[in-house]
Amino acid sequence: METKTKNILLVGGTVAMSVFALAFPRPATGEPFGGSDDQACAAIAEIDPGYKPWFSSLWEPPSGEIESLIFGLQAASGAGVLCYALGFWRGRRRTEGENA
Repeated sequence: METKTKNILLVGGTVAMSVFALAFPRPATGEPFGGSDDQACAAIAEIDPGYKPWFSSLWEPPSGEIESLIFGLQAASGAGVLCYALGFWRGRRRTEGENA
């Protein structure tokens, strides 16, 4: 398969997955992208209304936007480290192949 065709298929697949994910109705909680933590808290409150958490966070972000920013930075830095390592190993393999 030629490179142009592969790129078109990849972009089309990405767009299709994005549209597919956003086309579903919102969950019952009312938040479009609520996490599993919220669902777990709701389930625990339903099972045992008197439950008190035994641990709390050391630092709570001032808002949900800052929490999302920190999560995004964490994901981006992890992806950067992973891509750097993969590129490094691929470059090493290429140079070893040329020197042999």
